[in-house]
Amino acid sequence: MAASSTRKRLALHWQIVIGLILGLVVGIGVNTATTDSEGNDTFWPGVGVPDRDAFIVHGVAYFPKLPEGTATLQELDPDNPELAAMALSSLTPEFVEKHDLEAKGLIIERPTSLAYAARFVRLSQNFIGKLFINFLKFIAAPIVLCSLIVGTASLNDVRKLGRMGLKTVVLYLCTTAIAITVGLVLVNIVRPGASFDPQTMATISSQNASNAGAKISQAVAADQSVWKTLLNLLPTNPFAALAEGNMLQIVVLSMLLGIGLTLIPESESKPVIRFFDGMTNAIIKLVHVLMLCAPVAVFALIVTVMTDMGLGVLGSLIKYALVVIAGLLVMFLGVYPVIMIVLTRGKVGYKRFYKAIAPAQLLAFSSSSSSATLPVTMDCVENKLGCSEDVTSFVLPLGATVNMDGTALYQGVATVFITQLFGQHLSIMDQLMIVLTATLASIGTAGVPGVGMLMLVIVLQTVHVSAEHMQTGIALIFGVDRILDMCRTTCNVTGDCAVAAIVAATENELASEEEVEQRLAAKAALDEHPRSDDERVQARG
Repeated sequence: MAASSTRKRLALHWQIVIGLILGLVVGIGVNTATTDSEGNDTFWPGVGVPDRDAFIVHGVAYFPKLPEGTATLQELDPDNPELAAMALSSLTPEFVEKHDLEAKGLIIERPTSLAYAARFVRLSQNFIGKLFINFLKFIAAPIVLCSLIVGTASLNDVRKLGRMGLKTVVLYLCTTAIAITVGLVLVNIVRPGASFDPQTMATISSQNASNAGAKISQAVAADQSVWKTLLNLLPTNPFAALAEGNMLQIVVLSMLLGIGLTLIPESESKPVIRFFDGMTNAIIKLVHVLMLCAPVAVFALIVTVMTDMGLGVLGSLIKYALVVIAGLLVMFLGVYPVIMIVLTRGKVGYKRFYKAIAPAQLLAFSSSSSSATLPVTMDCVENKLGCSEDVTSFVLPLGATVNMDGTALYQGVATVFITQLFGQHLSIMDQLMIVLTATLASIGTAGVPGVGMLMLVIVLQTVHVSAEHMQTGIALIFGVDRILDMCRTTCNVTGDCAVAAIVAATENELASEEEVEQRLAAKAALDEHPRSDDERVQARG
């Protein structure tokens, strides 16, 4: 009876799909019900909250109403630093006293009970989604460290490690270059920026000007030189690399430790390898437990995003957004399946591949973070796709840092789109420079939400887009960046999995589909009827 109920249980990826769809429907429905046709918020002002962020994030319990005819708080008293601060921040700071506001002739508005109920729901959604992502990030660094040490130490062959490393890097660079080329071809054919309405451009870009300026400042402040990037591969403090979650440094650290273990006597290295292997298994078990909560977490994450943005944010940028999405679909449905079928000699087909990695793709879409998705990606590729632990623990952590196919494609489309807006012609050489720069910029970039905007600034500088046009263009596309970030992160993770499958197949470390099914069946039986302590001892020998 228990086995029958297990078979009837809905597969995890379908549970996540249901959570995703419900999140989209509920989020879009709430956004539609609480905004007008122009996208202005109608709910929060109606419940006594003129500034949603001040109320939800900062817990401001009262708000000033401006007297009729007064445009800003600062106009009431230009010399008052407190009111000036309020005008500049657009938030009601807690240090402004209620009687201060009343003395200025302001009417105090307090949020209603409905506002507090809505705030509780919103904070609960944020808490569930962020707790889930934080837990994934929490275990990402340890699983990379432990599994890669075991994988490297178990190879016992530096030449094999070098061969796998060369294959991995070449494949990552090739898929990234292909992705950018696909994006450039599509954006040059469709030309979404050539017929953009100037008035709409001015309106949208003014709304996101401050965000665009901040991203440009961050990119300019960062040292992007090749020497700096290479120097940063080796951490000066390994504990700092782990604490900061710097995946590229963790990969290098793990490989060096693994190589070191192969150079000492087996009697000394074996206990260390066994320890890290046990840690890897324990963390993977935590991933399995955590994924039981994934459908609820995905629902919470998607509801929050779609409630804030809705579909109206696409608006006049729909043509640009569709070009990016079309390019990503070409990678999903064309490039990855073809290169896998060819390079694995048919060992990994379309159905097997996408069925195995579906949970990782759905989580990547919801979280917009390939680094946070990494533990789930490793579990899917090893246990459902059938790649060996050696390949999985080496290829995927490296891919989460250096392989950004979807993000690189987006760079190409966005760069040409912005130059089309302002009539700037790009030669063939300029577009080849975009391919080269976007490919190199993707190496070492953190797999976190929003990093694509920082990379975009680097690419725009390469083709000599002026600072003014750069800020206007980035501000224009900023509104749809969150939705596109979700899509391109899914592409990034899919590319990582495709390369892992190819490397495993070419190294003869890819299990057949039948072997994978047998392992999953054995694991399900073991979960249903766990072994006794005596049986575990006998199994260990």
